[in-house]
Amino acid sequence: MDQQGKTIVLNCEKLETRFALLNNGGLEEYRIERADDEPKVGSIYLGKIVNLEPSLQAAFVDIGAEKNAFLHYHDMIPESASLRSGDNRDDDDEETTISVESRRGGDGKTKKKNGRAGELQHREVSRRRRKFTTAEIPEFFKPGMEILVQVVKSPISSKGARVTANLSIAGRYLVLMPYSDHIGLSTKIDNETERTRLKKILSELELPDGMGLICRTVGEGRKSLFFKRDLDLLLSYWNTLEGAIDRGHAPLAVYTEPDLIDRTVRDFMTEEINEIIVDDRGAYKRIYDTVKKIGGRKMAAKVHCYEDSVPVFDRYRIKEQLDKVHSREVKLPGGGWICIDETEALIAIDVNSGRGRKSAEQPEFILKTNLEAAAEVARQLRLRNVGGLVVIDFIDMRSARDRDEVVKCMKKLIKDDRAKTKVLPISKFGLMEMTRQREEESIQDKVFDSCPYCGGSGRVKSPMTMSVEIQRRLNSIFRDPRYKGIPVRVIMHPDVLARLKNEDSEHLRALEEKYKHVLSFRADPALHCEEFRLMDPDTGTELK
Repeated sequence: MDQQGKTIVLNCEKLETRFALLNNGGLEEYRIERADDEPKVGSIYLGKIVNLEPSLQAAFVDIGAEKNAFLHYHDMIPESASLRSGDNRDDDDEETTISVESRRGGDGKTKKKNGRAGELQHREVSRRRRKFTTAEIPEFFKPGMEILVQVVKSPISSKGARVTANLSIAGRYLVLMPYSDHIGLSTKIDNETERTRLKKILSELELPDGMGLICRTVGEGRKSLFFKRDLDLLLSYWNTLEGAIDRGHAPLAVYTEPDLIDRTVRDFMTEEINEIIVDDRGAYKRIYDTVKKIGGRKMAAKVHCYEDSVPVFDRYRIKEQLDKVHSREVKLPGGGWICIDETEALIAIDVNSGRGRKSAEQPEFILKTNLEAAAEVARQLRLRNVGGLVVIDFIDMRSARDRDEVVKCMKKLIKDDRAKTKVLPISKFGLMEMTRQREEESIQDKVFDSCPYCGGSGRVKSPMTMSVEIQRRLNSIFRDPRYKGIPVRVIMHPDVLARLKNEDSEHLRALEEKYKHVLSFRADPALHCEEFRLMDPDTGTELK
């Protein structure tokens, strides 16, 4: 089914919700959320400091998860002039400081609240006003102390969640920063007239002392009423959070980031989206009501409930595109391909031009293939949701102009990536290094477990290697006086037996003659290809 423009498709099931963003039918973004995905990025916890590790410059915090959360010392220091956006980590922000007095006409003092929430607020205000370094962290934070933290990176592999003490709650148009009295605008809003208008709107909002805001990109062009409604909603979240603190004890989840269905509307629903297709009646009603509330009937008309018997991901040709996402090799339009390997240290990507092509050595063809590879790499990083250090081995380009063009192309391609990404120039070894923010497990890690046989290496011992190991073990058994003269049966995988019966049959006969033993062989398909057993056929006991 051909689709023009951008379409969001949601597949809602009991254990898993899947999100797909299509652009003219091509898969651009893909997300999975499962029922047991906890803790979520963006959720806020009342945690308890378990211990401080000066060697790691970090604290470990109990938030009630399977593993203690990791809190770096830098994330315990109040945010400085270089603010994080908190814009669901998709927009950079530019700090625009507006004094407390000019913003609210107040005296700049924070009203003291009662209860445990008030105690935490007082401590956070003191923390903000007092400038201190990481070396002084142990003076302010002690084991056993309760602390409000927010998840910025979900548990990955054997590591627990990473958290920060600098909190932010994202809304549709605004991001509320409860412990930072700065006002910021997304840098993606680059029109100076619009920036001035938005600054004026934000400065006139009724915001409690000591709190700050960031205007998200989607707020561009919106009237002040939209920001007022969004702020009221965010403040209600914060009030609920403070109430939960007063009623409970650490470890405790005090604010849970919305699920994938609600985040779809909050983070993706813009005028660029032509329609949202959702295959669950309950989810459809939630999305329709929310979109109608924020965008009116015209925008809500873009939401459709899918009720066909054909699975929605099949109807929109998403499933066949996902098969390529799970593949190591991805074809390029010009005949080349890229190979993507995820490792613990980095993501390695190799670009290949294709064999046997007469034009493979021509600079124009090499540049064209590299530009195709850059576009596919940028797309695959988003689809697979991989992050960390990425190293791309492009086909060697002799021209500095061609190398610069590839770098320029890659920087342009990553502008629409919601994860923060940085690109370095191609090195003298022909490698491009880039970093991509990683907040949660990649699609590969979420969908697949490591193979119990190869341990995730993708390799097993060859039949020849197993033949060598079997003959080595037989030599050892035949030399053992306990087994002198007894017959030996070897049980192994059929592929290994094929090797023994053909290429290595002469070596086995030589072993029989040398040690005066009778050998017999039997295949067992149930055995792993790296397993074998040596048995006494008369007693049925295994020879050790």
